Parts: sequence; C-alpha cells; structure tokens
Amino acid sequence: MEKKKKLLIINPGSTSTKVALYEERTPVLERDLMVDLEKIKDCVRMIDQLQLRLDTVKDFIKEEKINMSEVDMIVARGGSINGVKSGAYMITEHVETMLRYAPRSQHVSSLAGIIAYILGKEYRIPSMFYDGVSADDADEIMHYTGIPEVKRFVTSHCLNSKMVAREIAEEMGKKYEDCNMITVHMGGGITMAFHSGGRMIDTLLDDAGPMSPQRAGRIPVTDVINMCYSGRYSKEEMAHKMRGNSGLVAYFGVHDARSVEKMIAQGDEKAKMIYWYMAYQIAKGIGELSVCNSGKMDCIILTGGLAYSEMLVKWISDRVSFLAPVKVIPGEHEMQALANGGMRVLLNEELPKEYTWVPEGYSDYKEFLEACIQKSDYVE
Repeated sequence: MEKKKKLLIINPGSTSTKVALYEERTPVLERDLMVDLEKIKDCVRMIDQLQLRLDTVKDFIKEEKINMSEVDMIVARGGSINGVKSGAYMITEHVETMLRYAPRSQHVSSLAGIIAYILGKEYRIPSMFYDGVSADDADEIMHYTGIPEVKRFVTSHCLNSKMVAREIAEEMGKKYEDCNMITVHMGGGITMAFHSGGRMIDTLLDDAGPMSPQRAGRIPVTDVINMCYSGRYSKEEMAHKMRGNSGLVAYFGVHDARSVEKMIAQGDEKAKMIYWYMAYQIAKGIGELSVCNSGKMDCIILTGGLAYSEMLVKWISDRVSFLAPVKVIPGEHEMQALANGGMRVLLNEELPKEYTWVPEGYSDYKEFLEACIQKSDYVE
C-alpha cells in the first residue's frame, strides 16, 4: 500500500501559533502553542517575534517526536506579501526575503513562511504557502478609486473563503471554477468576496463594508478627516480605533457577539438595535457584490465565528435569500484549507505559481536582499 503523504502545517496568530501534522487531508496531531505575551509586548515589528515563534515550533517537533524525514511538505499560512494571487507558491529564498524585509503589512502570519523556509532548509523538505493573506485575483480595473493616488486592495480572508466555496461547490456537484458565489467571512473583522471562474473578482474589505465586532467598516470619510485633524488622536491611535476599538467593542466594550446576544435576551434595546444594524450592513454588502455578475449566482455562503449565531444568520438571510440560497459553514477552517492546498500540490492537481515581485528600483530580489543585509542582521 502506498505510503500516505505527511504535511506539517504552521499558522501563527496574534496570541498563539497553530501547528498540526496531517496525513494527507486528515489531522493526526494538532496543537495551539500559546505565546508569552510578556515576551512579545515590546515587539514593534512582526520579525522581532521570529526567534520565539521558531523555537516554539521546534520544541513542538521535539516534544511530539515527529520524524521530519517522513514529512513530505511544510505548508505555511500565506503572509502579507506583495504581488501574489490565490493558490500555491513554493517558499523560495525570494519569497522569504520579501516576507522578512518587504512585507505588505506587519501581519504576524508572515512569520509562517519564514519559519517554514528555515525548517525546510534544515530538514531538506519543500515548503509552500497557500491562498495567502494578501492574495489579489481581481482585474486591474477593480483596483481604481476616485482618487488616482489611492488603489484598492482586493482580497477577503482568502484562505477560509476559498475553502468553504470549494466545499459548497462540491456539495452542489459542481467545480468551484464553474460557480458564481458570494462568501461572507464574519469574525473580528468582516470581509466579503464574489467568486467567479475560480477567482475572487471583487471584494469588500473590513474598511469598506459593514461594521464588525472590532472594526468600524465603511464610515463617512469627512468625519474621519475631522477626527484625524482634531488633535485628539495620533496616527497609531486612529488606526487602532478603526481596526480594533470600533464596532461592538466601541458600543458595548465587548468583542464577543455572544455577550451582546445575552444583553438582547435581557431586554437591552440598544444592543438589539446595534446588532440588528450590523446584520443589515452585512446584507447590504451582499447586495452590493451581487451586481458583479448581474445578480446571477449559485449561492451566498456565511462563514467565520459569527456564523454560529442563529440570530445574526436569520437577520441576514431574511434580507438576501431572494438573491440566492444561503449556505452556512460556521467557524474558521484555515488548517484544513492549508492541508488541502498542500495535497493538491503533492498530487499534481495544482501547479505552484512562480513568485516574481521585487520592490521598485531593484533588478532582482538578490540585489534587494544584499542591500537589506548591509543594513540589518539577517537570521538564517
């Protein structure tokens, strides 16, 4: 009998690093490695956490006695990196350089690819990432705005969104690439995407759509300008207010929707009004994206942690079910999505894309890397 493929999955989050060993598409070992918050509280850049995160993964491998010679692929969550589309990319020195020295943002997921590259070199195992955080499949026209200097970033919780879209397509007896559907990822931030032809062709990011438990969503820009120049907030404070201290947190001091639902159950009319309005905004965003294919679509998928809420799902479904059937897949499925992507590559069902992006002013990544090494320490 042919030996089953083994994959090591790495997925860092803000307070922990999720790691798992899969046999093909089945998890055989999963751990959530908590991070000592005292040790990372002064880390300004995500790269400052690298050694700590790397050590915890190495300790996991040692403690669980994982035979790395039996691992066929290391699969990392795709970090915040410029110039990628959805799908698979092998983690080369070029990719690792851009994750380390030219990340699109200080998103801790970028550490996954760096850790995978280091382990891959040490154990001589190929490493890859899949459906990265910054994957952007949209046509050029979709990036324009009313201000020429400002370009849209067109993505939407790519990893989980495409995973549930594939799952529902299979359930309907169709190929994902042949479907038209909207995914709504509802977590601390809420993002949406219209999928067509195997791509997310347009999206609403968490700063352009509904409010969420922690984020403001789309709000009147004139008021934001006035707040920015009021003298009451620094740039960092405004950024945190918009993407961490808004939404349900701003109104009720909680980011857990279950707490808001308890308030509603106890007769809190304001909690009911705000929670209902969040559902209304989500429904309105779905309506906005429905024009991507002139209203023609196979289904609408609600996913993420908030999709466990029967109250929220009903309020949304009541307003959008006339557009298409509403499917619900609650929770996040990132580890499974990474394992599935790794298997597609190992079975040659999908070919990895070639990563080519380099910062402006450099002829290739090696020239950029040399410049970076001269300016800072480079950890092998």
